Amino acid sequence: MRATAVRRTALAASAAALALLATACGGTSDADKKDDKDAAGGGSSAPKTPAKALTAAELEKATLAQGDVKGRKVTKAGPADEVPADGVTVDKEVCLPVAHAMYGVAQKGSVATTKRKVIDEPKAGAKKSLEDLADGEAEDAFKDAFDLTSTFVALNSYEGTAGPDAFAALKKAAAECAGGFTATVAGTPTKVASIAEEKVTGGDEAAAWTVTSEDDGDKAPFKLVALRKEGAVATFFSFNLAAAGGDVKFEVPTEVVAAQDKKLA
Repeated sequence: MRATAVRRTALAASAAALALLATACGGTSDADKKDDKDAAGGGSSAPKTPAKALTAAELEKATLAQGDVKGRKVTKAGPADEVPADGVTVDKEVCLPVAHAMYGVAQKGSVATTKRKVIDEPKAGAKKSLEDLADGEAEDAFKDAFDLTSTFVALNSYEGTAGPDAFAALKKAAAECAGGFTATVAGTPTKVASIAEEKVTGGDEAAAWTVTSEDDGDKAPFKLVALRKEGAVATFFSFNLAAAGGDVKFEVPTEVVAAQDKKLA
C-alpha cells in the first residue's frame, strides 16, 4: 500500500471511529456448565453481602491517573464527552446496556462516576519527520502514526447489589445482541454489526467483547470491557484507527484494565 493510500485509509477509519465514539454531538451533561450458562445468559458472581458504594472522593482516588499505565497518557474526560442516559436510544431495547457502556453512561443505581481517556503514546518511528525517513519507511511511519489505541474509561460506584446487577445486565445484553443493533445519539445512528466475546480477567468478575460497527459496508472493530470489584463497575471502550482501516489488529486493552483493577484492589 502506498503512503497516500495508508493515509486515506487511516482518515476513513478515523471518520468511522469518531462516528461511534464522538460524544460531543449533543450530550450535555468461569469451569463447569454453570459458568458456561452464566457467560451466555449474563449471570453475575454477586457478593453475599451488599456492597457499600464508594464515595465520590473514594472513587476519584481509585480512578486512573497519569502515570498509572505505562506508555499511555491519561486525562480527565470533559463536558463534551458526557452523554445523558436519555440521550441514547436503541432499536432493540435489550441492547441498551451495551449502548450505555459504549458511551460511558452509568446504569440505574450509580451514586458516583468518574471518566478518563487513556491514549497510547506515539511510537518512536511515528515521531520522525518525513525528511528523516529513509526510502520505504514512509508507509510504516504512517501506519505507526495511526496505530494508537484510545480507551474511554467510565468508573461507577453502585450501592448494594446495583453493581453486580449492572454487570449482569451488560453481559446478558451483549449475549442477546450478538447479531447487532443500532444505537442513536443526538439523532446520529450507529450500526453495530456484531458483538463477539473476548477473554479478560480481573476484579471479582470481568468480561470483554469485540464490537464491530458498520458504515456503508465498511466495518471497524472496537473493544468493550467491563470490570467489577465489589460495588464498583468500570467499563472500557477502545478503538484503534489503524485497526479500523484493516492495517493492524489490536487487542483488548489488558494493561489499562489491569491498572484500573489494581487501583480498585
